[in-house]
Amino acid sequence: MANVITLILGGGQGSRLYPLTKVRSKPAVPIAGKHRLIDIPLSNCINSGLNKIYVLTQFNSESLHWHIRNSFVFDHFNRGFVEILAAQQTATNMGWYQGTADAVRQNLHTFNLPDVDYVLILSGDQLYSADFGEMIETHVMAQADVTIAGLPVLASQTEGLGVMKLDKKGKVTGFLEKPKSEAELKPVRMSPKWIGEYGNIDAGERDCLANMGIYLFNKDVLVEALTKTECEDFGKEVFPEMVQTHHVQMHLFDGYWEDIGTIRAFYEANLALAQSGAAFNLYDDDRKKIFTRPRFLPPSRVDGATIKSSIISDGCIIGEGAVIENSIIGLRSHVGKGVVIKDSILMGNDYYRIPQADGKGEQIRIGDGSKIIGAIVDKNCQMGENVVIENTANIENQEENAFFQVVDGVIVIPKNRTIPADFKSDDLWKKV
Repeated sequence: MANVITLILGGGQGSRLYPLTKVRSKPAVPIAGKHRLIDIPLSNCINSGLNKIYVLTQFNSESLHWHIRNSFVFDHFNRGFVEILAAQQTATNMGWYQGTADAVRQNLHTFNLPDVDYVLILSGDQLYSADFGEMIETHVMAQADVTIAGLPVLASQTEGLGVMKLDKKGKVTGFLEKPKSEAELKPVRMSPKWIGEYGNIDAGERDCLANMGIYLFNKDVLVEALTKTECEDFGKEVFPEMVQTHHVQMHLFDGYWEDIGTIRAFYEANLALAQSGAAFNLYDDDRKKIFTRPRFLPPSRVDGATIKSSIISDGCIIGEGAVIENSIIGLRSHVGKGVVIKDSILMGNDYYRIPQADGKGEQIRIGDGSKIIGAIVDKNCQMGENVVIENTANIENQEENAFFQVVDGVIVIPKNRTIPADFKSDDLWKKV
Protein backbone atom coordinates (compact mmCIF):
# COMPACT_ATOMS: atom_id res chain seq x y z
CA MET A 1 0.00 0.00 0.00
CA ALA A 2 3.01 2.31 0.24
CA ASN A 3 2.71 3.30 -3.43
CA VAL A 4 -0.95 4.45 -3.15
CA ILE A 5 -1.99 8.06 -2.55
CA THR A 6 -5.59 8.74 -1.51
CA LEU A 7 -7.46 11.94 -2.37
CA ILE A 8 -10.74 12.64 -0.54
CA LEU A 9 -12.90 15.27 -2.23
CA GLY A 10 -14.44 17.68 0.25
CA GLY A 11 -17.38 18.54 -1.99
CA GLY A 12 -18.96 21.78 -3.13
CA GLN A 13 -21.17 24.20 -1.25
CA GLY A 14 -23.43 21.45 0.06
CA SER A 15 -26.58 23.43 -0.75
CA ARG A 16 -28.82 20.35 -0.54
CA LEU A 17 -27.72 19.81 3.07
CA TYR A 18 -28.43 23.42 4.05
CA PRO A 19 -28.82 24.63 6.83
CA LEU A 20 -26.48 21.94 8.24
CA THR A 21 -23.86 23.31 5.83
CA LYS A 22 -24.53 26.95 6.68
CA VAL A 23 -21.35 27.20 8.77
CA ARG A 24 -19.53 23.98 7.81
CA SER A 25 -18.63 21.87 4.79
CA LYS A 26 -20.47 18.64 4.00
CA PRO A 27 -17.71 16.31 5.28
CA ALA A 28 -17.74 18.17 8.62
CA VAL A 29 -21.45 17.50 9.28
CA PRO A 30 -21.85 15.46 12.50
CA ILE A 31 -23.23 11.93 12.16
CA ALA A 32 -24.02 9.04 14.53
CA GLY A 33 -23.82 11.22 17.63
CA LYS A 34 -20.04 11.53 17.91
CA HIS A 35 -18.56 11.36 14.40
CA ARG A 36 -18.34 13.57 11.33
CA LEU A 37 -18.92 12.40 7.76
CA ILE A 38 -15.21 12.74 6.93
CA ASP A 39 -14.46 10.08 9.57
CA ILE A 40 -16.04 7.42 7.31
CA PRO A 41 -13.70 7.57 4.26
CA LEU A 42 -10.68 8.26 6.49
CA SER A 43 -11.47 5.24 8.66
CA ASN A 44 -12.01 3.03 5.60
CA CYS A 45 -8.55 4.08 4.40
CA ILE A 46 -6.88 3.36 7.74
CA ASN A 47 -8.65 0.01 8.09
CA SER A 48 -7.45 -0.86 4.56
CA GLY A 49 -3.82 -0.04 5.36
CA LEU A 50 -3.79 3.25 3.42
CA ASN A 51 -2.18 6.08 5.38
CA LYS A 52 -1.09 8.67 2.81
CA ILE A 53 -4.17 10.82 2.47
CA TYR A 54 -4.99 14.29 1.20
CA VAL A 55 -8.37 15.94 1.85
CA LEU A 56 -9.33 18.55 -0.77
CA THR A 57 -11.45 21.34 0.70
CA GLN A 58 -13.02 24.55 -0.48
CA PHE A 59 -16.23 25.83 1.17
CA ASN A 60 -16.74 26.54 4.90
CA SER A 61 -13.74 24.35 5.70
CA GLU A 62 -12.56 25.81 9.02
CA SER A 63 -14.26 23.24 11.29
CA LEU A 64 -13.24 20.41 8.96
CA HIS A 65 -9.60 21.48 9.11
CA TRP A 66 -9.77 21.74 12.90
CA HIS A 67 -11.33 18.28 13.22
CA ILE A 68 -8.77 16.59 10.98
CA ARG A 69 -5.81 18.28 12.67
CA ASN A 70 -7.02 17.12 16.07
CA SER A 71 -8.14 13.62 15.07
CA PHE A 72 -5.88 12.01 12.48
CA VAL A 73 -2.26 12.25 13.54
CA PHE A 74 0.12 9.37 12.81
CA ASP A 75 3.34 8.62 14.63
CA HIS A 76 6.72 9.59 13.23
CA PHE A 77 7.73 6.08 12.22
CA ASN A 78 5.06 4.87 9.77
CA ARG A 79 5.37 7.85 7.36
CA GLY A 80 1.59 8.23 7.23
CA PHE A 81 -0.27 11.54 7.04
CA VAL A 82 -3.65 13.18 6.55
CA GLU A 83 -3.10 16.59 5.00
CA ILE A 84 -5.47 19.38 3.94
CA LEU A 85 -5.33 20.72 0.38
CA ALA A 86 -7.46 23.87 0.41
CA ALA A 87 -8.41 25.62 -2.82
CA GLN A 88 -6.03 28.49 -3.40
CA GLN A 89 -4.86 30.88 -6.06
CA THR A 90 -1.57 29.99 -7.69
CA ALA A 91 0.57 31.31 -10.51
CA THR A 92 -1.08 28.83 -12.90
CA ASN A 93 -4.64 28.86 -11.55
CA MET A 94 -6.56 31.79 -10.11
CA GLY A 95 -9.96 30.12 -9.57
CA TRP A 96 -11.91 27.76 -7.33
CA TYR A 97 -12.26 24.05 -8.01
CA GLN A 98 -14.69 23.74 -10.92
CA GLY A 99 -15.52 20.06 -10.46
CA THR A 100 -14.15 16.75 -9.20
CA ALA A 101 -11.58 16.36 -11.99
CA ASP A 102 -10.53 20.01 -11.80
CA ALA A 103 -9.98 19.72 -8.04
CA VAL A 104 -7.59 16.83 -8.63
CA ARG A 105 -5.91 18.63 -11.56
CA GLN A 106 -5.12 21.64 -9.39
CA ASN A 107 -3.26 19.35 -6.97
CA LEU A 108 -1.29 17.20 -9.41
CA HIS A 109 1.97 18.32 -7.85
CA THR A 110 1.13 16.53 -4.59
CA PHE A 111 0.97 13.02 -6.06
CA ASN A 112 2.79 13.13 -9.41
CA LEU A 113 5.87 11.68 -7.75
CA PRO A 114 8.21 8.78 -8.65
CA ASP A 115 7.20 6.62 -5.68
CA VAL A 116 3.43 6.83 -6.39
CA ASP A 117 1.90 4.21 -8.68
CA TYR A 118 -1.82 4.45 -7.86
CA VAL A 119 -4.22 7.23 -6.88
CA LEU A 120 -7.43 6.38 -5.01
CA ILE A 121 -10.12 9.07 -5.22
CA LEU A 122 -13.00 9.11 -2.71
CA SER A 123 -15.97 11.27 -1.81
CA GLY A 124 -16.08 12.90 1.61
CA ASP A 125 -19.84 12.60 2.17
CA GLN A 126 -20.75 8.92 1.87
CA LEU A 127 -21.60 6.31 4.50
CA TYR A 128 -20.17 2.84 3.85
CA SER A 129 -17.60 0.30 4.95
CA ALA A 130 -15.13 -1.01 2.38
CA ASP A 131 -11.78 -2.77 2.12
CA PHE A 132 -9.89 -0.84 -0.54
CA GLY A 133 -7.30 -3.61 -0.62
CA GLU A 134 -9.86 -5.75 -2.46
CA MET A 135 -10.40 -2.99 -5.02
CA ILE A 136 -6.66 -2.64 -5.57
CA GLU A 137 -6.44 -6.40 -6.10
CA THR A 138 -9.22 -6.24 -8.72
CA HIS A 139 -7.39 -3.41 -10.47
CA VAL A 140 -4.02 -5.17 -10.56
CA MET A 141 -5.42 -8.58 -11.59
CA ALA A 142 -7.35 -6.99 -14.48
CA GLN A 143 -4.32 -4.91 -15.52
CA ALA A 144 -6.69 -1.97 -15.68
CA ASP A 145 -5.93 1.70 -16.26
CA VAL A 146 -8.83 2.78 -14.06
CA THR A 147 -11.15 0.87 -11.71
CA ILE A 148 -14.54 2.19 -10.59
CA ALA A 149 -16.43 0.77 -7.62
CA GLY A 150 -19.91 -0.27 -8.74
CA LEU A 151 -23.05 -0.97 -6.72
CA PRO A 152 -26.01 -3.04 -8.04
CA VAL A 153 -29.19 -0.92 -7.83
CA LEU A 154 -32.73 -0.89 -9.17
CA ALA A 155 -33.43 1.22 -12.24
CA SER A 156 -35.65 3.41 -10.05
CA GLN A 157 -32.63 4.27 -7.88
CA THR A 158 -30.38 5.58 -10.64
CA GLU A 159 -31.50 9.21 -10.56
CA GLY A 160 -28.49 11.32 -9.71
CA LEU A 161 -26.03 8.43 -10.23
CA GLY A 162 -23.70 7.34 -12.99
CA VAL A 163 -24.57 3.94 -14.53
CA MET A 164 -22.10 1.50 -16.13
CA LYS A 165 -22.38 -1.20 -18.78
CA LEU A 166 -19.91 -4.12 -18.57
CA ASP A 167 -18.59 -6.87 -20.80
CA LYS A 168 -18.35 -10.46 -19.55
CA LYS A 169 -14.96 -9.79 -17.88
CA GLY A 170 -16.12 -6.75 -15.93
CA LYS A 171 -14.63 -4.16 -18.26
CA VAL A 172 -16.70 -0.99 -18.51
CA THR A 173 -17.96 -0.53 -22.06
CA GLY A 174 -20.54 2.20 -21.43
CA PHE A 175 -20.92 5.01 -18.90
CA LEU A 176 -23.98 7.23 -18.52
CA GLU A 177 -24.09 10.06 -15.97
CA LYS A 178 -27.46 10.72 -14.27
CA PRO A 179 -29.94 9.17 -16.73
CA LYS A 180 -33.12 11.23 -17.05
CA SER A 181 -35.39 8.78 -18.87
CA GLU A 182 -35.98 5.11 -19.49
CA ALA A 183 -34.80 5.57 -23.09
CA GLU A 184 -31.45 6.92 -21.85
CA LEU A 185 -31.10 4.15 -19.27
CA LYS A 186 -31.93 1.22 -21.56
CA PRO A 187 -28.49 0.91 -23.27
CA VAL A 188 -26.66 0.53 -19.93
CA ARG A 189 -29.07 -1.80 -18.10
CA MET A 190 -27.72 -5.23 -17.21
CA SER A 191 -29.30 -8.62 -16.56
CA PRO A 192 -29.83 -9.20 -12.80
CA LYS A 193 -28.94 -12.85 -13.37
CA TRP A 194 -25.61 -11.87 -14.97
CA ILE A 195 -24.82 -9.42 -12.16
CA GLY A 196 -25.54 -12.13 -9.59
CA GLU A 197 -23.36 -14.71 -11.29
CA TYR A 198 -20.53 -12.22 -11.95
CA GLY A 199 -20.36 -11.04 -8.36
CA ASN A 200 -21.52 -14.26 -6.69
CA ILE A 201 -24.29 -12.27 -4.99
CA ASP A 202 -28.07 -12.23 -4.84
CA ALA A 203 -28.84 -9.37 -7.22
CA GLY A 204 -32.60 -9.78 -6.93
CA GLU A 205 -34.19 -7.41 -9.47
CA ARG A 206 -31.27 -4.98 -9.47
CA ASP A 207 -30.43 -4.45 -13.13
CA CYS A 208 -28.12 -1.42 -13.04
CA LEU A 209 -24.56 -0.90 -11.82
CA ALA A 210 -24.14 2.52 -10.22
CA ASN A 211 -20.94 4.51 -9.94
CA MET A 212 -20.16 4.86 -6.21
CA GLY A 213 -17.75 7.77 -6.67
CA ILE A 214 -14.77 5.58 -5.68
CA TYR A 215 -12.00 5.51 -8.30
CA LEU A 216 -8.57 3.89 -8.53
CA PHE A 217 -6.25 5.25 -11.24
CA ASN A 218 -2.84 4.28 -12.44
CA LYS A 219 -1.07 7.53 -11.62
CA ASP A 220 0.34 8.06 -15.10
CA VAL A 221 -3.08 7.53 -16.68
CA LEU A 222 -4.65 10.08 -14.32
CA VAL A 223 -1.93 12.66 -14.95
CA GLU A 224 -2.27 12.25 -18.72
CA ALA A 225 -6.08 12.53 -18.60
CA LEU A 226 -5.95 15.75 -16.60
CA THR A 227 -3.08 17.47 -18.39
CA LYS A 228 -4.18 16.74 -21.97
CA THR A 229 -7.82 17.75 -21.50
CA GLU A 230 -9.72 20.48 -19.69
CA CYS A 231 -12.40 18.13 -18.32
CA GLU A 232 -13.82 19.36 -15.03
CA ASP A 233 -15.85 16.36 -13.81
CA PHE A 234 -15.04 12.64 -13.72
CA GLY A 235 -18.58 11.35 -14.14
CA LYS A 236 -19.78 13.80 -16.78
CA GLU A 237 -16.65 14.09 -18.90
CA VAL A 238 -13.66 11.93 -18.02
CA PHE A 239 -15.18 8.45 -17.81
CA PRO A 240 -17.52 8.58 -20.83
CA GLU A 241 -14.42 9.27 -22.93
CA MET A 242 -12.01 6.94 -21.11
CA VAL A 243 -14.19 3.84 -21.57
CA GLN A 244 -13.56 4.30 -25.30
CA THR A 245 -9.78 4.71 -25.05
CA HIS A 246 -8.62 2.89 -21.88
CA HIS A 247 -9.21 -0.26 -19.88
CA VAL A 248 -11.76 0.82 -17.27
CA GLN A 249 -12.61 -2.02 -14.89
CA MET A 250 -15.53 -2.30 -12.45
CA HIS A 251 -15.04 -3.51 -8.86
CA LEU A 252 -18.33 -4.87 -7.54
CA PHE A 253 -19.46 -3.78 -4.09
CA ASP A 254 -22.59 -5.25 -2.52
CA GLY A 255 -22.60 -3.83 0.99
CA TYR A 256 -24.31 -0.82 2.56
CA TRP A 257 -23.63 2.46 0.77
CA GLU A 258 -25.45 5.77 1.14
CA ASP A 259 -24.70 9.07 -0.54
CA ILE A 260 -25.53 11.66 2.13
CA GLY A 261 -26.57 14.33 -0.35
CA THR A 262 -29.88 15.63 1.01
CA ILE A 263 -31.46 16.43 4.37
CA ARG A 264 -33.88 13.49 3.98
CA ALA A 265 -31.05 11.07 3.15
CA PHE A 266 -29.01 12.37 6.10
CA TYR A 267 -32.00 12.12 8.46
CA GLU A 268 -32.96 8.57 7.46
CA ALA A 269 -29.39 7.25 7.38
CA ASN A 270 -28.74 8.57 10.90
CA LEU A 271 -31.90 7.13 12.42
CA ALA A 272 -31.24 3.77 10.76
CA LEU A 273 -27.98 3.52 12.73
CA ALA A 274 -29.94 3.29 15.98
CA GLN A 275 -31.92 0.22 14.93
CA SER A 276 -31.14 -3.36 15.87
CA GLY A 277 -29.63 -5.12 12.88
CA ALA A 278 -28.79 -1.85 11.11
CA ALA A 279 -27.33 -2.34 7.63
CA PHE A 280 -24.40 -0.10 8.57
CA ASN A 281 -23.23 -1.66 11.81
CA LEU A 282 -21.48 0.70 14.23
CA TYR A 283 -20.85 -2.25 16.54
CA ASP A 284 -18.81 -4.38 14.15
CA ASP A 285 -15.55 -6.11 14.98
CA ASP A 286 -12.30 -4.28 15.64
CA ARG A 287 -11.21 -4.52 12.03
CA LYS A 288 -13.77 -1.88 11.02
CA LYS A 289 -13.34 0.87 13.58
CA ILE A 290 -14.63 4.35 12.86
CA PHE A 291 -11.96 6.72 14.10
CA THR A 292 -12.64 10.23 15.34
CA ARG A 293 -11.31 12.83 17.76
CA PRO A 294 -10.89 11.53 21.35
CA ARG A 295 -12.73 13.86 23.71
CA PHE A 296 -12.27 12.27 27.17
CA LEU A 297 -15.87 12.94 28.19
CA PRO A 298 -17.55 11.36 31.22
CA PRO A 299 -19.97 8.44 30.73
CA SER A 300 -23.59 9.36 30.06
CA ARG A 301 -26.00 9.40 32.99
CA VAL A 302 -29.66 8.36 32.77
CA ASP A 303 -32.01 9.33 35.60
CA GLY A 304 -35.03 7.05 35.25
CA ALA A 305 -35.77 7.66 31.56
CA THR A 306 -37.31 5.35 28.95
CA ILE A 307 -35.02 4.81 25.97
CA LYS A 308 -35.82 2.62 22.95
CA SER A 309 -33.92 2.06 19.69
CA SER A 310 -31.67 5.06 20.25
CA ILE A 311 -28.00 6.00 20.49
CA ILE A 312 -26.84 8.03 23.49
CA SER A 313 -23.37 9.53 22.98
CA ASP A 314 -20.71 10.32 25.58
CA GLY A 315 -21.15 12.97 28.25
CA CYS A 316 -24.96 13.16 28.17
CA ILE A 317 -27.41 13.71 31.02
CA ILE A 318 -30.90 12.31 30.49
CA GLY A 319 -33.45 13.62 32.99
CA GLU A 320 -36.04 11.74 35.01
CA GLY A 321 -39.15 10.71 33.09
CA ALA A 322 -37.69 11.51 29.68
CA VAL A 323 -38.82 9.35 26.75
CA ILE A 324 -36.40 8.84 23.86
CA GLU A 325 -37.37 6.65 20.91
CA ASN A 326 -35.72 6.03 17.53
CA SER A 327 -33.33 8.94 18.01
CA ILE A 328 -29.67 9.96 18.10
CA ILE A 329 -28.51 11.98 21.12
CA GLY A 330 -25.17 13.69 20.47
CA LEU A 331 -22.25 14.55 22.72
CA ARG A 332 -22.83 16.55 25.93
CA SER A 333 -26.60 16.71 25.43
CA HIS A 334 -28.58 17.59 28.54
CA VAL A 335 -32.20 16.43 28.24
CA GLY A 336 -34.48 17.80 30.96
CA LYS A 337 -37.15 16.05 33.00
CA GLY A 338 -40.17 14.72 31.14
CA VAL A 339 -38.78 15.57 27.71
CA VAL A 340 -40.09 13.50 24.78
CA ILE A 341 -37.75 12.96 21.81
CA LYS A 342 -38.91 10.73 18.94
CA ASP A 343 -37.57 10.18 15.44
CA SER A 344 -35.07 12.98 15.94
CA ILE A 345 -31.37 13.79 15.83
CA LEU A 346 -29.76 15.95 18.50
CA MET A 347 -26.22 16.72 17.36
CA GLY A 348 -25.15 17.61 20.89
CA ASN A 349 -22.98 20.44 22.13
CA ASP A 350 -19.39 21.64 21.88
CA TYR A 351 -19.45 22.58 25.57
CA TYR A 352 -21.69 22.18 28.61
CA ARG A 353 -22.21 25.89 29.25
CA ILE A 354 -22.41 28.82 26.86
CA PRO A 355 -18.96 30.43 27.13
CA GLN A 356 -18.87 33.78 28.91
CA ALA A 357 -16.06 36.19 29.73
CA ASP A 358 -16.43 35.41 33.44
CA GLY A 359 -15.91 31.69 32.82
CA LYS A 360 -19.45 30.78 33.86
CA GLY A 361 -22.40 30.97 31.50
CA GLU A 362 -25.79 29.35 31.16
CA GLN A 363 -25.99 25.58 30.81
CA ILE A 364 -27.12 24.31 27.39
CA ARG A 365 -30.08 21.96 27.71
CA ILE A 366 -33.46 20.85 26.41
CA GLY A 367 -35.86 22.34 28.94
CA ASP A 368 -38.20 20.25 31.10
CA GLY A 369 -41.42 19.09 29.46
CA SER A 370 -40.31 19.83 25.91
CA LYS A 371 -41.25 17.66 22.94
CA ILE A 372 -39.19 17.10 19.78
CA ILE A 373 -40.67 14.92 17.02
CA GLY A 374 -39.16 14.32 13.56
CA ALA A 375 -36.47 16.99 13.75
CA ILE A 376 -32.74 17.62 13.43
CA VAL A 377 -31.35 19.86 16.17
CA ASP A 378 -27.89 21.15 15.28
CA LYS A 379 -25.16 21.81 17.85
CA ASN A 380 -25.36 24.14 20.85
CA CYS A 381 -29.10 24.75 20.63
CA GLN A 382 -30.75 25.94 23.84
CA MET A 383 -34.45 25.22 24.48
CA GLY A 384 -36.63 26.53 27.24
CA GLU A 385 -39.30 24.54 29.09
CA ASN A 386 -42.39 23.13 27.36
CA VAL A 387 -41.15 23.74 23.82
CA VAL A 388 -42.91 21.71 21.12
CA ILE A 389 -41.10 21.04 17.81
CA GLU A 390 -43.19 18.93 15.42
CA ASN A 391 -44.25 19.19 11.78
CA THR A 392 -47.95 18.59 12.43
CA ALA A 393 -48.93 20.44 9.24
CA ASN A 394 -46.76 18.12 7.09
CA ILE A 395 -44.99 21.07 5.48
CA GLU A 396 -42.52 19.78 2.89
CA ASN A 397 -40.28 22.86 2.64
CA GLN A 398 -40.29 26.24 4.37
CA GLU A 399 -37.65 28.95 4.31
CA GLU A 400 -35.60 29.63 7.39
CA ASN A 401 -37.21 31.72 10.11
CA ALA A 402 -35.83 32.91 13.45
CA PHE A 403 -36.03 29.40 14.91
CA PHE A 404 -35.86 26.70 12.23
CA GLN A 405 -36.18 25.66 8.60
CA VAL A 406 -38.14 22.79 7.02
CA VAL A 407 -36.35 20.75 4.35
CA ASP A 408 -37.71 17.54 2.79
CA GLY A 409 -40.39 17.46 5.48
CA VAL A 410 -37.82 17.55 8.30
CA ILE A 411 -37.61 20.42 10.78
CA VAL A 412 -33.99 21.56 11.06
CA ILE A 413 -32.93 23.87 13.89
CA PRO A 414 -29.62 25.49 12.84
CA LYS A 415 -26.56 25.64 15.04
CA ASN A 416 -26.48 27.92 18.10
CA ARG A 417 -30.21 28.74 18.06
CA THR A 418 -32.17 29.58 21.21
CA ILE A 419 -35.82 28.49 21.41
CA PRO A 420 -37.80 30.34 24.13
CA ALA A 421 -39.95 28.59 26.73
CA ASP A 422 -43.47 27.56 25.64
CA PHE A 423 -42.61 27.96 21.94
CA LYS A 424 -44.83 25.83 19.67
CA SER A 425 -43.93 25.19 16.05
CA ASP A 426 -47.68 25.00 15.36
CA ASP A 427 -47.89 28.73 16.00
CA LEU A 428 -45.72 29.35 12.93
CA TRP A 429 -47.68 26.93 10.72
CA LYS A 430 -50.81 29.00 11.43
CA LYS A 431 -49.08 32.12 10.17
CA VAL A 432 -47.96 30.58 6.89
